[in-house]
Amino acid sequence: MAASNSTSTNSPKRPLDPFRRAVLRGLAVLLPPLLTIVIFVWVGNTVITYMLEPMEQVARGTLLRYATDIQPRNAAAELVQDSNANYNTYLIGDELYAKADDGKYVPVPVYDKVESVVGRAGSKEASEIYEAYIDEEYLQREYVIPVFLGVLVLVLYLLGKFLAAGVGRFLWSQMESLIKRLPLVSNVYSSVKQVTDFMFSDTELKATRVVAIEYPRRGIWTLAMVTGESFLDIRAAANEPVLSVLVPTSPMPFTGFTMTVRKSETIDLDITIDQALQFIVSCGVVVPPHQVSADVDGRDRILSVDSKPHSPTPTPPSSDE
Repeated sequence: MAASNSTSTNSPKRPLDPFRRAVLRGLAVLLPPLLTIVIFVWVGNTVITYMLEPMEQVARGTLLRYATDIQPRNAAAELVQDSNANYNTYLIGDELYAKADDGKYVPVPVYDKVESVVGRAGSKEASEIYEAYIDEEYLQREYVIPVFLGVLVLVLYLLGKFLAAGVGRFLWSQMESLIKRLPLVSNVYSSVKQVTDFMFSDTELKATRVVAIEYPRRGIWTLAMVTGESFLDIRAAANEPVLSVLVPTSPMPFTGFTMTVRKSETIDLDITIDQALQFIVSCGVVVPPHQVSADVDGRDRILSVDSKPHSPTPTPPSSDE
């Protein structure tokens, strides 16, 4: 029984059947571009929802307040017969107006524009007619988006200049200290700040190559990025060349450990910085193709061969027999 249990425990895994293998390969091909599109769509929708649409609301409200010509219900309006219009027109002063559903009057060009584009202008209030007119005439996306991008760049520039000054830096540090005191919010903010500091910091990380070191103990190999030659005092104490390396952490390589190791205890790896980051972010799943010993089919064939029982090799008869 013990022998059978050990045999079942140590039996090799069965290789994937062709259907499952094809499905997994299809997912591997489809997921990266699909997730990329999803991320960009999510970022775009976030910008539109929380930045572009509020700016449009502010612009719409400003125009409604200061750039509209809405006459009150008790205005001295004289009915004018217009055979070209399918609604009643009224003369107020020297301008022609149309009556909205709430009894107020809007200019005929505004009314006609909304009627031709939206329709049923007569069933709308005067403010609603003007909102539709402003959206169609001034707030179309092909006009709004370039203005929005220009305003956003200008605001970011002014904000960066303000934070670079002494007063701005002091106020921002006080605000950050307040945020870091908030429970739960401080953890999320600290993680996001590490990512943004790594991506947008002026000081760039100059990693020259990728090496492997034995860390945290001998027999365990860890990827590290060479950043320099460390201190002369450490080199003198080690009595050999040393390297300063950054050991990134998975799955977020934006943080890690800075160490000084002997150059003789490192192994240069034939991979790029980007390939090393992909390996770390994927927790070792994504390996550069030239560093893989065999492809999936080769591994499956090896496993299938190993899983078959091997017949004992016949022993040739000895010369004495």
